[in-house]
Amino acid sequence: MATVLVVEDDEFVRSAMIRELDRRQHAVRSAGCALDALREIAQRPPDAVVLDLGLPDLDGSEALRMIRGISDVPVIVATARDDEAEIVRLLEAGADDYLVKPFSGDHLGARLDAVLRRARSAPVPQLLFVGGLVVDVSRREAGLDGSPLSLTRREFDLLAYLAARADRVVTRKELLSEVWRQAYGDDQTIDVHLSWLRRKLGESASSPRYLHTVRGVGVMLSAPR
Repeated sequence: MATVLVVEDDEFVRSAMIRELDRRQHAVRSAGCALDALREIAQRPPDAVVLDLGLPDLDGSEALRMIRGISDVPVIVATARDDEAEIVRLLEAGADDYLVKPFSGDHLGARLDAVLRRARSAPVPQLLFVGGLVVDVSRREAGLDGSPLSLTRREFDLLAYLAARADRVVTRKELLSEVWRQAYGDDQTIDVHLSWLRRKLGESASSPRYLHTVRGVGVMLSAPR
């Protein structure tokens, strides 16, 4: 059983989701606007959030940004917008998954179970050391050779994921699934973020120190030798 916060202003839709999640034996709380949802998350953190985008006080994408400012709780975006570019933007902004309305109760339950499984997987050590690189997962801070690194949220997530799997080749498909939370996408997005990360680590694809591309497979983070 998990505690799920349903953020939906349509009373009919909200009631239907609550009934379905109750049936699956989850403890459900609800909010009809973004500010009430933020208050709930700050005061009584749930295990997961189902977030509608069409809220009366704030656009759901702005609400998502504010949630990510205070919590890493898994967020499933529920949206009537099925534009691929919009969905990719939301996933990159911090959504863990999405549902396009209308959706069935079984679909909602399956997506929720999936994000909860990921959230409850074996914990990553809070401090990761790879050569002169230090990644503090709990503080979301990283440093190289004693100097702090200024990383975006996605760059940090990418670095932390690779550091937790140092000396192992990680496929692009795995990065897309576990860091971007997408079942499909463009490798170019990953390549661009790797390029930005390399620049901040003081290296390049042609002269790697930490980030090594394994052609046709993926990328590996390892300490300089």
